[in-house]
Amino acid sequence: MSAGEQAPVRVLIVDDDALVRAGLSMILGGAPDVRVVGEAADGAEVPAAVEAYAPDVVLMDIRMPRVDGLTATEALRAGPCPPEVLVLTTFDADEQVLRALRAGAAGFLLKDTPPAEIVRAVRRVAAGEATLSPTVTRKLITHVTAVAAPSGPDPRRQRALRLLDGLTGREREVALALGQGRTNAEISAELFMSVATVKAYVSRLLTKLELNNRVQVALLVHDAGLV
Repeated sequence: MSAGEQAPVRVLIVDDDALVRAGLSMILGGAPDVRVVGEAADGAEVPAAVEAYAPDVVLMDIRMPRVDGLTATEALRAGPCPPEVLVLTTFDADEQVLRALRAGAAGFLLKDTPPAEIVRAVRRVAAGEATLSPTVTRKLITHVTAVAAPSGPDPRRQRALRLLDGLTGREREVALALGQGRTNAEISAELFMSVATVKAYVSRLLTKLELNNRVQVALLVHDAGLV
């Protein structure tokens, strides 16, 4: 690798179906800037695999026989310096999506996502961008809105509002833009700031709100009922 060349994104594939793992390996193996460094067939194998292969991104299935992908994601993201997690499943937006994203997964794609989009998603997640398929995004917003409006006081909404009230006006604007699914470039154009400044604000939000990634900021905004 030359001096100015970036190291490829290291990916660990976790799925109990050997054919799915093989297919994903072929898809990702065709990208010059992505390298599949290892595979695991169950969530129980994830900690050892992450330690052995040091991936940048873990492509994680949800349904597995012993330890499911949600449990594995929660355990992984709770550890020090965890890799990003991109959840890939046949299941659509429901409580499983919310649990995975609240646990710190940086993205969620359906298994029928076109190969080129899977590669782009891995690149985006490795670069710190959130990745949700458009179908999942729409259904997720609908679902969060539906479950965030109980008849009595909602502790989750109250907590979200309290946290967001502690932000400055500009921080709040960036948080709301994240809640609307905006990319850094879109936020830059919308709020008249450079992309570098947007990135700085996102980093500040994550630190201030004690969250893992921009998806969790978006969920917090939805919990507060502001989008």
